[in-house]
Amino acid sequence: MQNDTNLIENGCIRDAKKLFSPNQNDRPNRDDIRLIIIHNISLPPEQFDNHCIDDFFLNKLDPDAHPYFRDICQLQVSAHLLIRRNGDITQFVPFHQRAWHAGTSSYKGEDNCNDFSIGIELEGTDDINYTGQQYAVLADCCNLLIDVYPKLSAKTIVGHCDVAPGRKTDPGDSFDWKRFKRLLRQC
Repeated sequence: MQNDTNLIENGCIRDAKKLFSPNQNDRPNRDDIRLIIIHNISLPPEQFDNHCIDDFFLNKLDPDAHPYFRDICQLQVSAHLLIRRNGDITQFVPFHQRAWHAGTSSYKGEDNCNDFSIGIELEGTDDINYTGQQYAVLADCCNLLIDVYPKLSAKTIVGHCDVAPGRKTDPGDSFDWKRFKRLLRQC
């Protein structure tokens, strides 16, 4: 991805695969985007390279496809972006819309982080190393978002664990923050 703000059109990364989730709504202030939250997800747990994450964010997860799915199929969640293990990007929610990714959350004393954040899911787990492609694409996406949304910076990128401590642990110990930060232009 190049440093070109024209790569975002109508709140979406132009070259990303688009599968729009019904789990989104209007932000209280569509211009107040000031936080990026990094998550991880794998469905079924610790399994990659399938359609289950897409189905989950689209409310189409088959509860009979895996025992774990029975407990989560009724949840309505989404993220703005998913970065797969091979670096492919899927966009589920335009950036100017509120994705339902952070849940009960707080950042610097302000609750409801979904109101002012962009959620990026990495296909992975707390305990399995992320791929080089994921780090490169994540950094490219974050650099682009920082270019487009003036309230964002390298200092406003956090993990889900930072906005929901005690409840969430992602992106986990396997996420190399130093490696990621070296790839950002502002660090």
